[in-house]
Amino acid sequence: MLNNLPLHALIVHMPIALTILVPLFAVLALFLGKRVMKPHVAWALPVGLLALLLASGVAADKTGEQQEDRVEQVVPKSAIHEHEEAAELFLVVTAGVLVLAAGGLMTNSLGKTMRLVGTAGTLAVLAAGWNVGHSGGKLVYQHNAGAAYSTGGGTAAGTPASATDDDR
Repeated sequence: MLNNLPLHALIVHMPIALTILVPLFAVLALFLGKRVMKPHVAWALPVGLLALLLASGVAADKTGEQQEDRVEQVVPKSAIHEHEEAAELFLVVTAGVLVLAAGGLMTNSLGKTMRLVGTAGTLAVLAAGWNVGHSGGKLVYQHNAGAAYSTGGGTAAGTPASATDDDR
């Protein structure tokens, strides 16, 4: 917890952002590697971003596990399980693509092939990340997971607040 906010909710935004950015930077690195600099040098950026993505994904996974028991008090276990499974697949896909993409740092023809494979792999990372984000969004917005940390004063998801005289 940080300022009464669950740490998981603060950390998950890094892998979400990187999941979207990595494919864009992979394509940019391919372009820069053809026109501006040596291909293996340009390719270091997407490999570094994939490593950062994996590290932030592991951090998000660990903080999610730490907060699971509390959230299970308000969210169906099946919904949490769906999110956990999506997160585990995301980490496996990201690690696999990172290994393949790292091969793109080689200067030979295999390095060129691995840069292309790594770029395609970032789309698999994007798809897996989308599933994690979607299932996490469902936890928050459909199952009201934030209620596990509520101190009162708000309304449950889907429950309209009472109208006041000022609202009429």
